[in-house]
Parts: sequence; structure tokens; C-alpha cells
Amino acid sequence: MIARTYRIAPSILSADFARLGDELRDVIAAGTDWIHFDVMDNHYVPNLTFGPMICAALKPHAKTADGTPVPVDVHLMVQPVDALAAAFADAGADYISFHPDASPHVHRSVQAIKAKGCKAGLVFNPAAPLDVLDWMIDEIDLVLIMSVNPGFGGQSFIDSALRKIEAVRKRIDACGKDIRLEVDGGIKAGNIAQVAAAGADTFVAGSAIFGQSDYAAVVRQMRGALAAVA
Repeated sequence: MIARTYRIAPSILSADFARLGDELRDVIAAGTDWIHFDVMDNHYVPNLTFGPMICAALKPHAKTADGTPVPVDVHLMVQPVDALAAAFADAGADYISFHPDASPHVHRSVQAIKAKGCKAGLVFNPAAPLDVLDWMIDEIDLVLIMSVNPGFGGQSFIDSALRKIEAVRKRIDACGKDIRLEVDGGIKAGNIAQVAAAGADTFVAGSAIFGQSDYAAVVRQMRGALAAVA
């Protein structure tokens, strides 16, 4: 397997909402790489989370102790896409990804995100086909595979997602672009190596990190598992 740079991206969906700034600082100090925002609108998915004002408020906290910025990775589970994508770009997002079925014009939505200076990604639900990716892979910077059904944290990993990760990895390798392959849902220290072996390089973890008493210990376990991937 080609050596890859792995990224661990804790989802603040599972953080303590009463102390989000502290939670960001703590999880970054624990050694994570990105901060993941699961944005839900109670329309595309049956839940409501947070908007761009929360992103803007937390952006100053998204940095390491020496001041190095930590990328903010926004996953939009909203419909329509474009207006809220622009608002999150203005709020400081670095990556913005969305579900193709939530936009009537996927190419236009991707271009609008990139015009704002953000990296753009597409998200594929567990039962969603990859047809759109074949037309858009040259335009995007990230593919996010959902290994749970979107809308709620704390769900168990859907094993069939491994086949989809493998299929996307083949497409990315064939196109030759530097595209992140991210997986969201049910990721934990016990299965992260299997997900990496399928081809993923970026891992969203919510309750697996924020639900534990020692964030750094969990991150060390995850990195140890990733280091063992041949």
C-alpha cells in the first residue's frame, strides 16, 4: 500500500456544547488534525445542529499551542446548499463538503465553494451510487463516505461502506489528484485500521473521542492502529 498521511478529525457534534471553545483546545492538544463540523438543518436530515455563527466563534480556537491553524472541515447536511456554503466560507471554513442529491447543480455548487477560497468535497450516503463522482472528480478536493446514515451521532459502522471506500480509492488513484478520502460514522480505535486498509486517509470520530475521559489516549490508540496498516 502507498504510504499516506492520515488525518484524525474529531466531530464537535459529540462535544460538550456548553464549553465548545475548551473542547476544541483540548482535542487539538490531544493531537488531532482537523475539526469536523456536522451541520444539520432538520430538513435534509432529521436533526438541527449549528450554523455559521458557531463556526466563526470557534475559528480562533482552531489552532495548536504554537499558533498553527487547524483546518475546519464543514460537512453540510442541508438543502439547499449554496447559500449556507457561502456563509460557512465567510465564517472561516477550510473544507466544505455537501451531498450531491441536496444540490440541483452539483458542478455550480462546487465552483461556488472554490470561488470563496475553500476546498470542496462531495459526500456519499451508505446507499448512494458514485455516478456523480465520475463527472466531478477532477473538480473536488475531498470525498466523504458516510459509514452511517446521516443525521445522528453515536451510530455503528456500516460494513458495506468498506466496498465503497475501496471503489473511491481506485478512482482517486486513477485520476492522480491529491484528493482526501474521508470516512464519517462509527470510527473508533478498533476499526480505524480496517477503514484505512480499504483506502481512507481521513477519519471523523465523534463519541469515540469526545465520549472518553482521556482524549489523548484515544488518539494515541488510533495512531497506533494506523501505524500498523501495511
